[in-house]
Amino acid sequence: MNALSWKNSEGMQIHAAEWPVENPRAVLALVHGQSEHIGRYRHLAEWFNAHGVALVGFDQQGYGKSGGKRGHVRSLEVLLDDIGQLLEETEKRYRGIPLFLYGHSMGGNLVLNFALRRAPALSGIIATGPWIRLAFPAPGLKILAAKVLKKITPALTLPTGLAAHFLSRDEKVVKAYQDDPLVHGQLSVIAGLELLEGASWLDRFSGTVESPLLLMHGGGDKITSAEATKAFSDRVSGEVTHREWDDLYHEIHNEAEQDQVFEYILSWMDHILAGRPA
Repeated sequence: MNALSWKNSEGMQIHAAEWPVENPRAVLALVHGQSEHIGRYRHLAEWFNAHGVALVGFDQQGYGKSGGKRGHVRSLEVLLDDIGQLLEETEKRYRGIPLFLYGHSMGGNLVLNFALRRAPALSGIIATGPWIRLAFPAPGLKILAAKVLKKITPALTLPTGLAAHFLSRDEKVVKAYQDDPLVHGQLSVIAGLELLEGASWLDRFSGTVESPLLLMHGGGDKITSAEATKAFSDRVSGEVTHREWDDLYHEIHNEAEQDQVFEYILSWMDHILAGRPA
């Protein structure tokens, strides 16, 4: 693993990581989820490295080792700008190599918004457990309070209340998450509202996805809605593949069946690279 860094459009120092391989057949640019950081994807990166795929990922601003107030960003557009910069940095290192954009949870929300709003040239998009809709209704009073606070103190951070025991059925994964000093459970008022609006926009979207898209969700996910992901896949047009994994929790890449998940992703990528329908 190589440590990387760059300054984003906000002037913040962004921490990134690269897992390179010689003569890669493809490269993944990965966007992590809420509260976490790119280091939690080391095992995923190493698995894909062993199969000839490089990976570059970054800690989003306000997360992990990157700069910025914890859990705070001033707009969805800034987060999308950061994904654009991730792709630029990845392409600089892997010119001419097929590039796939991969996002999980909040990262799934962001990569779908990025792909649909900015139409980048990509070999494909992968979104796992994407935040299109939460698995539970967002408290109306909390949203109303956030809208009021947005006008007064938009950078105020509040606990997300994310239930760590619903991340994975593997107790070791949950314990490691809870003990990780780089994990935090904060989200600012403005960031939360912007992400909710990005999710709601996806939940209403019914156009065309220009790049091949793989959507995957754990059937036992109690954090983000598997039903919303299926509805999104049914609603959009384009080369879209949907797979729901029975009983798996939110982090399908951190379940006992993770090798099966990775093999499915790789098989889908191979079909795309071979020019065949997935």
